[in-house]
Amino acid sequence: MEFGERIVALATKVENQSEAIATEEATKNAFVMPFISTVLGYDVFDPLEVVPEFTADVGTKKGEKVDYAIMRDGEVQILIECKPSRGALRIEHASQLFRYFAVTNARLAVLTNGVVWQFFTDLDAPNRMDDKPFLVLDLLDVDETLIPEIQKLSKSSFDLDSIINAAEELKYVGAIKREIAAQFREPTDEWVKFFTSRVYDGSFTQRVREQFTGLVAKATGQFLTESVNDRLKTALGAGVRVDDDASDPVTSEPITNADLSRDTEIETTLEEIEAYQIVKAIACSIVKPQRVTQRDSKSYFAVLLDDNNRKPIARLHFNTKQKYVGLLDSEKVETRHPIATIDEIYAHADEIRAAVERYA
Repeated sequence: MEFGERIVALATKVENQSEAIATEEATKNAFVMPFISTVLGYDVFDPLEVVPEFTADVGTKKGEKVDYAIMRDGEVQILIECKPSRGALRIEHASQLFRYFAVTNARLAVLTNGVVWQFFTDLDAPNRMDDKPFLVLDLLDVDETLIPEIQKLSKSSFDLDSIINAAEELKYVGAIKREIAAQFREPTDEWVKFFTSRVYDGSFTQRVREQFTGLVAKATGQFLTESVNDRLKTALGAGVRVDDDASDPVTSEPITNADLSRDTEIETTLEEIEAYQIVKAIACSIVKPQRVTQRDSKSYFAVLLDDNNRKPIARLHFNTKQKYVGLLDSEKVETRHPIATIDEIYAHADEIRAAVERYA
C-alpha cells in the first residue's frame, strides 16, 4: 500500500469510529498508534523505535511524561503528546512538549487528538518549540499537498533536514490557507470592506456592510465552485462523461437526441465532488483509491469501480431539492435513499463497501 493510501485508510477509520472514542487511552489505541505504526512505519512494540510514556525530568518537574517518543539511532527525534479525540486541541495542551523540547535532541514535536495532527519545530528561536505549528493534518479533511511532507517523517524516508528547511514555508502557507478558508465560511468586516471598497463608490455604512456581507459570501462561494469546475474539466478531459450503461434497470427508456443535447450542459457541482470524495474514502477500505472513479451525467453523478459503468458503486441524485444517494444491489436494482447533508452518506458505508466487494 502506498503512503498516501495508508493515510486515506486511517482517515476512513477515524471518520467511522470517532464517535465511539471517548477517552485519551482509546484515542491512542484506535488512532495514534496506527498512525505511528501503519502510516509512519515505526514498530510501536520496539522500545528502540518508539518509547511510550517517555520521561525526562525537567528542573523541578520530576516524573512528567510525554505520551510517545520516536527514536532513531538512540536519539529522540519526535515527541508526541495525545489528547482525547472529542476535544479540540489548544496550545495549553502542549506544556509538556515545550519543556521536553528544550531538554532533548528532538527537533519535532506533535500535538494530536488522533484526528488533527499539529507538527511543531523551533523556527522562532533555537531549541524552543514554536507556539504555532508549521504543519496541520486533519484526517477528516486531508490536504493532499501535505502528504509528501508527512512522508519525510516515516521510518523509510526520514529526512529531518528537508523537513526543517520546508517548515517555514509550510507554516505560513498553511496558516494563510486556513485563514482564507475561514473567510470563505464566514467573512469578517475587514474582508467585506476590502472587496466592497473595490466595487462600491459610496461610504461603507452599516447598511452597506449588511448588504455586502451576504454578497461577498455569495460571490466567494460561486468563485470557489467555478474554480473547482474549471479544474475538473481540465484534469478529467472536460470533467464530464455521459453514462452510457445500456443495462441500467432504472433508466430503461431509449436515449434520444434531446437527451444527448441536455448532457452537453452538465455542470459538476462542488457538493457532488465532496460527496464523491466521501464515497471514495469509504470504498478505499476495500480497494486502491485510483480504482474509484466518477462520471457525471444530466440525470445523476455516478461513482464507479475501474471507470466501468457496469460496476456502479453509488449514484448521487443532487439535481433536485431533495438529494438522494442511490445504491444498487447484486441485480443492479437501485434504491434511492434521501439525505439532508452529504455527511449522511456515511450511514450507508456498509452498503457501499458491499458493492465494491462484489466487483473486487
